[in-house]
Amino acid sequence: MSGQVPLLSVRDLHVTYAAAERPVPAVRGVDIELEVGETLGLAGESGCGKSSLAGALLRLLPGGTEVTGEVLLDGEDVLTMKPGRLRAVRWTDLAIVFQGALHTLNPVQRVGDQIGEAIRLHSKGTSHAKVRERVGELLELVGLPARRARDYPHQLSGGQRQRVLIGLALACEPRLLIADEPTTALDVMVQAQVLRLLEDLQERFGLATIFITHDLSTLASVCRRLAVMYAGRIVEQGPSHDVFAAPTHPYTRALAGAFPVIGDQAFRMAPAGLPGDPPDPRHLPEGCPFHPRCPAAVETCSSVPVELWPAGPGRAAACIHAPGSPVPA
Repeated sequence: MSGQVPLLSVRDLHVTYAAAERPVPAVRGVDIELEVGETLGLAGESGCGKSSLAGALLRLLPGGTEVTGEVLLDGEDVLTMKPGRLRAVRWTDLAIVFQGALHTLNPVQRVGDQIGEAIRLHSKGTSHAKVRERVGELLELVGLPARRARDYPHQLSGGQRQRVLIGLALACEPRLLIADEPTTALDVMVQAQVLRLLEDLQERFGLATIFITHDLSTLASVCRRLAVMYAGRIVEQGPSHDVFAAPTHPYTRALAGAFPVIGDQAFRMAPAGLPGDPPDPRHLPEGCPFHPRCPAAVETCSSVPVELWPAGPGRAAACIHAPGSPVPA
């Protein structure tokens, strides 16, 4: 990292949902930093806290949710911004591409009107002609003809709707884009097209990007750094190639091994897998939360709290087996 203030600095972030039985801690003490133009991949199974983290960064979580810590955007804490300041920051500095376009886009509004609404809200006084022109530019930017602005979401394919969401997120030229599972439910060819589009836009505009998905192999190909979440915490992070090629945490190793490599006959004969599910955040096990599923677990893992310890140049891992762990395995 440079000596300058990072574009985004998340410090000791906690997200706790209100529930009838007992509060649900979805994110537990996450720290991340992102420089201008940098891309960070965030991986983990469903239920590990990735989308809760994304929602907290923009303060989009349901009412009654407790969010503590700091989310510093250019040194200014998003969590303490007044409503007017927060509206000014959303979509102009910080924007998100949600998963599931059909659940995000209004089904009874033309897609051009939905993109145009964001432009009008953040650029008051812009004429209707200028808004229409900008909407057309955004659609063409994401690979759609400007005439598709007149279409309703149901008239577009899944990949086209996802492109509309990307255009909507770019409407006010943000500096930081969060892509939350942007290729979910898309076929493999369309996934590749959307990923290529996001890469091209990131390079073209110097966007800082947080790319969230369960697919570690995808993140390794499009992101400079990787962070892996489990049970609401980051359990490994470091340069993408290093983390994917030589994981130091057993959970990261399991994620990396779950995706086939072309030509890998060993995978075809015996696909890797990970039994069980992430723990209920209301009833986390003692010690390392991964130890009930971990093939490398020893007695110490069930009793000693683990932290994100240094595990090599630019790397860290929350495992007693990782290089640099202060706890003997």
